[in-house]
Amino acid sequence: MNIKLVGTLIVISVVACPLLYIFVGPALDASQLDTLRILGLIMGGSALFCFVVGELTGNNSQMDKLWSLLPIAYTWVIAVRGGMMSRLVVMAVLATVWGCRLTFNFGRKGAYRLKFWEGEEDYRWSVLRAKKEFQPHWKWMIFNLFFISIYQNALVLMITFPALVLMNVTVPFGWVDALAAVLMLGFVVYETVADEQQWAFQTAKWKMLKAGKCLNELPSPYDKGFNTVGLWSRSRHPNYFAEQGTWCAFYLFSVAGGIGIFNWSIIGALLLIVLFLGSSAFAEEISSAKYPEYDRYCREVSKFFPGKKYRA
Repeated sequence: MNIKLVGTLIVISVVACPLLYIFVGPALDASQLDTLRILGLIMGGSALFCFVVGELTGNNSQMDKLWSLLPIAYTWVIAVRGGMMSRLVVMAVLATVWGCRLTFNFGRKGAYRLKFWEGEEDYRWSVLRAKKEFQPHWKWMIFNLFFISIYQNALVLMITFPALVLMNVTVPFGWVDALAAVLMLGFVVYETVADEQQWAFQTAKWKMLKAGKCLNELPSPYDKGFNTVGLWSRSRHPNYFAEQGTWCAFYLFSVAGGIGIFNWSIIGALLLIVLFLGSSAFAEEISSAKYPEYDRYCREVSKFFPGKKYRA
């Protein structure tokens, strides 16, 4: 991941959030601000946990484990404090469906253990830690504190802001809400299909590799080393595309509630898109170094939006 991009993300967040709040609105009332304080305490506790445990164990996937769980907690806190109004309940239920599915997908990779600080770490963190930009360790520690622990926790809170701005809105649930719900569910299903295809591909590939075969001895399409079938034949990151779409659809609820087509609660969805641009670029850097055909795959297949099919 480009360190300049990380710095840019943090600066944009620090500058853009208050500016959007001041100039676009809407302003939060006393009950919303009180709710935000509660959410902020949860976020702060999570950030502290991620930093301390990540440093003590050397496993920096602590935030990855919480990524799918925190929005569930945030949206239900908002729904309860908002009087369990129908729109807020629908949003919380959808966030729960999204979170449970993503938690399951990460859990089957070995991420969660009874000893909660253990579990499989996302392979990208070890690659990133080894880069010269993060040597000696104190440089990585700063990155862990400000980006992994604080920034990512703040981002996860920000993607739920559309629920916060709707906390006291009494506009009836309407067709735009229904559209937002259908879109969000559709993106969750799309991401589920993408993850299942990736799981099936990687499971079969590693089964053959562990049996003693070399990569170039595997049958097609496994001999390439990376997935080029199903949704992955038309998009290099169909799961990322769906994840971004999910939270853009979540933002649409704020439009349905009459907050305005453009309001400050969009900041989470926008920053998530920027984050995935950087995350996907880093993942592709790793894949290009491992697999000879990956560069051609990148040239022929769309990054996020489904497009032209890859010619194997």
